[in-house]
Amino acid sequence: MSEDSIRELVAGSLERIRAARTLEELEAARVEVLGRKGALAIAGKEMGKLPPDARAAFGKLLNGAKQTLEQSYEARKRSLDEGALSRRLDGEWLDLTLPAPGPRRGHLHPITRIQRELEELFRSLGFAVLDGPEVETEYYNFDALNIPATHPARDMQDTFWLEGGNLLRTHTSPVQVRGMERLGPPLRMIAPGRVFRNESVDASHEHTFYQLEGMMIDRDVSVAHLLYFMKTLLAAIFHREVTVRLRPGYFPFVEPGFELDIQCLICGGPGCPVCKQSGWVELLPCGLVNPNVLRMSGIDPGEWNGFAFGLGLTRLAMMRYGIDDIRHLQGGDLRFLEQF
Repeated sequence: MSEDSIRELVAGSLERIRAARTLEELEAARVEVLGRKGALAIAGKEMGKLPPDARAAFGKLLNGAKQTLEQSYEARKRSLDEGALSRRLDGEWLDLTLPAPGPRRGHLHPITRIQRELEELFRSLGFAVLDGPEVETEYYNFDALNIPATHPARDMQDTFWLEGGNLLRTHTSPVQVRGMERLGPPLRMIAPGRVFRNESVDASHEHTFYQLEGMMIDRDVSVAHLLYFMKTLLAAIFHREVTVRLRPGYFPFVEPGFELDIQCLICGGPGCPVCKQSGWVELLPCGLVNPNVLRMSGIDPGEWNGFAFGLGLTRLAMMRYGIDDIRHLQGGDLRFLEQF
């Protein structure tokens, strides 16, 4: 490379450095001429081919070219850095005298919304809202509910067993037993809360979900009383009439027992994954309290009787808000929760 070529290279590179508008463009110009494989490095390797008396002058020319380009590069880089900082300060400027913005407003979970509405409804009907432990004994979860160790109903509830014979409650019915023992009749109570089943997870099943169970113990309680409260419940939750059906059902703690189903509000009846293609969703197992359950809680079934019911708050929320996959409710996705 001749001396004239070096001077032309320097002039062109200086122009390119001055014209660079971003740090990326500036770096590309530097690498092309000053990099390890740049134009000046290639020219330096060719210096060995020159006669000895010409090498000193050519080397001096290369060093001068390199210094000139490096100075121009550093000057342009400082200019671009200062411009970027100035734009950032303008864009991120903050008036510290202004009051701080408040915290972002949160959203109630759809299950929490449903639970609070039901608690308010039943309180207005004279029911107490009771709570109980999620880690239960075998007695309160099964035995006191007329489900002894040999009863086949135990196999219907896939239980999470813990050390020491305790378990994660499979329903909130143990709270009803504790309520009868502590308060005695007459009694009106509901027990909302979280329950656990060792089940495979899919669009309509979860291992952790929410229930609300209720009970009324008094004299001369009949199925008519039960139906009145169930219709009042559904009308308050859905704010419209829903199609229901009542069919016989077996539950050890009630006799007689019923299944109250509602027509699926997701598909309207034709069938979908939520209703298992049946068009109906099991919502309210219910019935008159089995006399054995009353006796186990120290209540005389000859003097007192009552009804009990249970519904899935999780499924109720799915029907209310048109949620087609139960896994959304505990997925923790803020995009989902912010819709409510």
